Amino acid sequence: MRADYLNVNSQQTGNYKKKTLLVNADITLTESDSGKVIFLDAAAGTVAVTLPTASSGEDGIYYQFVVWEETPSNAITLGAGSAIVSLVMKDAGGNASNSTVGTQVSNLIIGTSAQRGDYINMLFFQGEWAADCLSGIDNAVTTS
Repeated sequence: MRADYLNVNSQQTGNYKKKTLLVNADITLTESDSGKVIFLDAAAGTVAVTLPTASSGEDGIYYQFVVWEETPSNAITLGAGSAIVSLVMKDAGGNASNSTVGTQVSNLIIGTSAQRGDYINMLFFQGEWAADCLSGIDNAVTTS
């Protein structure tokens, strides 16, 4: 896993690449997807991304999610199951109202008002997810 990633980039001289994945249907992510930039497109219907749970996650798993469809046709849910997500979020107006602020949540929901380029970074540690989000639209990303 880590060795494979290092091998791919070990001979590079300033031309490093990140692994990418386009998701346009339900998917369950695993440890082997860690480090990928995941582009999200909900044109064909709602999309559910299942993340590793508190019991299955490994410390250091990291994903970056980027909204790829301009104003998604349907909602996209990032579901952490039994794991808790602590989210810091800012949107275009500097609004942090959807940050978790000590509230335990398991789902991040990217709504149909999101814009291409909005993103969420997620890092797993000791059974929980720490996340940060930046959106160009007020309340485009919510929690549950």
